[in-house]
Amino acid sequence: MSAEEIAQQWKISYKICASDTEIPNECDIYLITGCGIVSKECLKGKKILNAHPGIIPNSRGLDSFKWEILEDRPLGVTLHYIDEKVDCGAIVSVSPTPIYPSDTLHTLARQHYENEIAMLSNFALHLSKPQNPFAGILQTKSTKRMQPIEEKAMMNHFETYKQKWQSNV
Repeated sequence: MSAEEIAQQWKISYKICASDTEIPNECDIYLITGCGIVSKECLKGKKILNAHPGIIPNSRGLDSFKWEILEDRPLGVTLHYIDEKVDCGAIVSVSPTPIYPSDTLHTLARQHYENEIAMLSNFALHLSKPQNPFAGILQTKSTKRMQPIEEKAMMNHFETYKQKWQSNV
């Protein structure tokens, strides 16, 4: 089902915008479900929520899932407000992604993605009951797209990572 069809089904107004500067300031909160960097013009007068696939401020930028594995950091999703800096806006909630002994890299990636979707789908609950089990976690620099050599190293490190971070089942 397309976004337009979903909007029609739920009687939600739907407008195609050529750029983010065309998004009107008529909502209390906007929910981003995937995009690049939002322009400064778009941010003016808006509260915009995003689910970042990493634990902010410890994982910022692109390919967070992969960098968290390669750099041996905890895995989770952060619901946060977007501001002018990349993945630096006020944190609403953080949800750890569980890691199980039976996980493969692919099953863990899927669980992490489902955690992100759950965070977006339940944003109102997170706004009313924020949780951050990683409050005070170290801030790191923003990452770029992972290169093939780093991706191979991440894949080779996966089993060690999984053993260290697996959830108590």
